[in-house]
Amino acid sequence: MKKKIAEILSLLLFISGCTAITVPDSFSYKEMPGSKFTVASWQKVQNPQAVYKIYIEGDGHAFNAHGMPTDDPTPKGTLIREIAFGDMNENVVYLARPCQYVKTSACEERYWTTARFSAEVIDAEYEAIKKIAGKNPVILVGFSGGAQVAGLLAVTKPDLNIKKVITIAGNLDHKNWTAYHHLPPLKDSLDLNDYQKNFKKINQINYIGEKDKVIPSEISKKFLQGKNLCVVKNASHGEGWEGAYEKIRKER
Repeated sequence: MKKKIAEILSLLLFISGCTAITVPDSFSYKEMPGSKFTVASWQKVQNPQAVYKIYIEGDGHAFNAHGMPTDDPTPKGTLIREIAFGDMNENVVYLARPCQYVKTSACEERYWTTARFSAEVIDAEYEAIKKIAGKNPVILVGFSGGAQVAGLLAVTKPDLNIKKVITIAGNLDHKNWTAYHHLPPLKDSLDLNDYQKNFKKINQINYIGEKDKVIPSEISKKFLQGKNLCVVKNASHGEGWEGAYEKIRKER
């Protein structure tokens, strides 16, 4: 697995089906070891004392086309990487989720299924962000399940200097999301619903795809009570977002 990653990195390409993303020269691949997981990241740090904008990946390739858990949750979709790699801010980080790109003995299937938002996962992301940004201001940008991670980080890790939370097609209410799709509940995960009062106090903007069938807009609108929303017309869960890229990149 690591050999395969090295080959991909040497070409500076991410392969997703027929889609290739060139990684800008300004980004460097770094693995962030933590107490349980090693988290993959691509980092552009041009001013270590400035704001860090950290893009958090979604749940990745957690399930196959038949709805069965995969043995490797490394994402195939490219949306969040496309936005991050085009962000011209001084400090930009693309942060994978535990077990994406880097598999270790700690990578049990539950960490991309029922425990995808568990305390251990949130701790792993926290440890990586803390090592990268320290006490500097942080803007968290979470895509899909990464939005739940961003929200949970903001409400459970008070020593992170969170300036803003931005979500893109975010799964902010996984309890209602699993019920809507008739899926088993994420019984081993933390739930942003339990911290909703504190989450409302955070400076935030939530981008929702008008035609998103994976995270239907009505679930997000209900959770957010119609506030701090930006509906992207004609956008589905992973497509049709190009018109919003620059707006997201310019969020401060």
